[in-house]
Amino acid sequence: MNIAIDGPAGAGKSTIARLAAQRLGFLYVDTGAMYRAIALYLLDAKTDIENEEKLKTALSHIKINIAYEKDVQHVFLNLQDVSAEIRSEKVGNMASRVATFPQVREKLLDLQRDIAAKNDVLMDGRDIGTNILPNAELKIYLTASVEVRAKRRYDELILMGGRPKLDVIKEDIEKRDYQDMNREIAPLRQAEDAVLIDSSDMTIEEVVAKILELAKERM
Repeated sequence: MNIAIDGPAGAGKSTIARLAAQRLGFLYVDTGAMYRAIALYLLDAKTDIENEEKLKTALSHIKINIAYEKDVQHVFLNLQDVSAEIRSEKVGNMASRVATFPQVREKLLDLQRDIAAKNDVLMDGRDIGTNILPNAELKIYLTASVEVRAKRRYDELILMGGRPKLDVIKEDIEKRDYQDMNREIAPLRQAEDAVLIDSSDMTIEEVVAKILELAKERM
């Protein structure tokens, strides 16, 4: 069984998807982490992503693997665990940009579909239900207001010891929303058969419970 969760940045997809997958006994696949791994490589290599040949060459040097330890996903970039490094705002913004490039999406598409074909998976991202897994048995579009998403990200960074600025985070989220919803290839949108869940006034547990309820209906 495949469950697809799509939604904008900061909607809580990763946290909620991971919990729901654990309780269902499904494999959790964070596709955003894969794009972030590519973004991290391109940033570190100072790649001119607007140069098609240089981008193509850089992508040829990238190998991404997903491994699980005690149900926790670890992302490996060229055999190095980059699970922590890919969570920065800088990497997230670059990931949103590079996700608009066909070469990047093609590199990850087969890997994502192959994982879903071999396992019961809960996969989250921007275009899972509309593009990656169009035949998923359950599709969910998870969102929340920009203000709520910005505050959640702010609190998360504070707990990590950062010194973020709420207005800057809000501006970044609005920019990423625009990029994701207006990109030419596989833009972020709610699939026609997806269930809309607005988590603005919901706790994590309430959202997870709703997803489990929907999943059991489809099983």
